[in-house]
Amino acid sequence: MASKLNMANLPTKIEKAERLSKEWGVNLYIKRDDQTGSEISGNKIRKLEYLLKEALDGGFDTIITTGGIQSNHCRATAAAATMLGLKSVLLLRINEPPRVEGNYFLDKLFGAEVRYCTPDEYKESRDIIMAGIAEELAKKGRKCYIIPEGASNGLGSMGYYGAMEEICNQEKEKGIKFDTIVVAVGSGGTYSGLCIANKALNLNKRVIGFAVCDDSEYFTNRIDKINQEAGRLAGKEWNMSTADIEINDKYVGIGYALSRPEELKFIAEISSKEALVLDPVYTGKAMYGLYNEIKAGNVAAGSNVLFIHTGGLFGLFPKQGQFDFI
Repeated sequence: MASKLNMANLPTKIEKAERLSKEWGVNLYIKRDDQTGSEISGNKIRKLEYLLKEALDGGFDTIITTGGIQSNHCRATAAAATMLGLKSVLLLRINEPPRVEGNYFLDKLFGAEVRYCTPDEYKESRDIIMAGIAEELAKKGRKCYIIPEGASNGLGSMGYYGAMEEICNQEKEKGIKFDTIVVAVGSGGTYSGLCIANKALNLNKRVIGFAVCDDSEYFTNRIDKINQEAGRLAGKEWNMSTADIEINDKYVGIGYALSRPEELKFIAEISSKEALVLDPVYTGKAMYGLYNEIKAGNVAAGSNVLFIHTGGLFGLFPKQGQFDFI
């Protein structure tokens, strides 16, 4: 396997959500990847440990990446780059002039250079734009390493291959076996790593990814490509197919980073019962989806379910005005 840095606080703990377990009829556990760090909190740092190691080994001095204005990935990248003495450039997607708050505020605190693009530019040409920035900075003597959206590529996915190995060790320590693992899916790399490890280690777990944007077909194809890239990098045959990928797109709602009232009320309810703070972009939608799938009988009653909390706390604060019912 590829080498990596050690920046995250690992292993992250696993806690049982006692009250929700009783109410929902499953044994619900939470893997606290929201506690991988403070400035670098969330799931992205597991992937960035691999990519930033490659950047350092290659003598790169500037990291370029992209995401939405409240991107957890961009914030974690900017923080990690600064910790390593590297510069960062963030290409952020905006619809209108942004307010300096949440993750975007932290981007600026960490000294990131911020560039902007429209939603259409982001969808159609973000990689081309980043390559252009790298070329521009190269003329000024900078050596730029480009990280894709969400750090989701074959190398980055190894972060969650490692997370699955970590989960296996914790199962042995706790004397429990998780039947189902649940995670939000926004760019595919986190799910890819879990999926590959599930297959390669013969764990036979059900790994459900709840899409927060796009549809199941899009993510199935994207994750399949990441899986194949990871296999090439590792020099291994995963013997995987799209049949190994389970993406649920029924809870995307009204779109990426857009929240329905019922989703926000659900987030508030979970917080009041477990002091477990979910974010409206990723974990809130994924947990809302899990709850509804349990109630519909699509997740077995009494089963052991592990929900991976991928972070996102800083992205919650720009949404606080929408919680006017509290």
